[in-house]
Amino acid sequence: MLFHLLLRLKDAVSWLSWLNVVRYTSTRMIAATMTALLLSFLLSPWFIRLLAAQQIGQVVRDDGPQSHLSKRGTPTMGGTLILFALVIPTLLWCDLRNGYVWLALLVTVGYGVVGFLDDYLKLARKNPKGLPGRVKMAAQIAIGAVAVVILFWSDLMPPDQRYRLSLPFVAFQRHRLLLPLWLYVPFALIVIVGTSNAVNLTDGLDGLAIGPVIISSGTFMILAYVVGVETLVVKHVGGQSVGVRLADYLYLPHIPAAAELAVFAAGMVGAGIGFLWYNSYPATVFMGDVGALALGGALGMMAVETKNEFTLLVVGGIFVVEAVSVMVQVASYRLTGKRVFKMAPIHHHFELKGWPEPKVIVRFWIISFFLALIGLMALKVR
Repeated sequence: MLFHLLLRLKDAVSWLSWLNVVRYTSTRMIAATMTALLLSFLLSPWFIRLLAAQQIGQVVRDDGPQSHLSKRGTPTMGGTLILFALVIPTLLWCDLRNGYVWLALLVTVGYGVVGFLDDYLKLARKNPKGLPGRVKMAAQIAIGAVAVVILFWSDLMPPDQRYRLSLPFVAFQRHRLLLPLWLYVPFALIVIVGTSNAVNLTDGLDGLAIGPVIISSGTFMILAYVVGVETLVVKHVGGQSVGVRLADYLYLPHIPAAAELAVFAAGMVGAGIGFLWYNSYPATVFMGDVGALALGGALGMMAVETKNEFTLLVVGGIFVVEAVSVMVQVASYRLTGKRVFKMAPIHHHFELKGWPEPKVIVRFWIISFFLALIGLMALKVR
């Protein structure tokens, strides 16, 4: 809204011509990050006091690490504020005519509502199980399906790129890996729903999930900008200099208007950093499912919209490992009666091996940063 208002002011008042700067995606990326940060810093103290006053405290499972019992009662559902600090900058600084942004918001807010209901039931019933797993999964699939159907059945995605796969370290223009529609839609749903639940599984230690979310969001901010921006760069072809789009220069899919998702991702970075200020060890607030499901869904949707589904496997490698560790643990126990890890998800395994909680958190952040660098390296190494 502010983006459109400032452009109108620029056209209406001659001495405000400098407001033309808001046309640039990079300017609005910075503005969205700063707005989200300010909202987080200004509202978090009040919001945390409100949660504490309403006795909205974390319900800790008795079968988890014993060191976590001391966290019982810590204010939770802080993800509600993350969503607020993300949605407001998005509405202020994004071009609201952009369909990619609205689909990302649909998944983010929709998954946030599912997570909110899950958290509410946990608190109301003092039961850590919350919303039944089948109901939660069905709701996630339904919301994701609506977004994917709109994306692929509308004119948002270029027809010649709609069902093509983009692989890291492989030039997009040099392969024709296509999935039929009946297979690509379930594939996209797996990416969105899987990422959402993987982030939720990672959210088990103070700041453990939000750190990789910030890093992954920052990475997708760059990826979305690169695949969507219309900026021309000089490329030498046959001894002549020609102007080509940045995506074509880097052998990436060009998704017109997807650069607007960079503003959305920048808001995620700002909201995440603002939340980390209070969620860092020892945490004074937890994000809850309302935050974890929503942020994971946002990452998954951005990956689908920018054709970076497989890049997400690399950039979000921490989330993948956490989810796989749970699946391996469950499969092993059901088939052999033995556990592969001391406890799953895998961050609890390292806790029970004697690693202090802050060490587990920071080391997982370092790995996440390293994986993000590999994902960004794929922009050039093709």
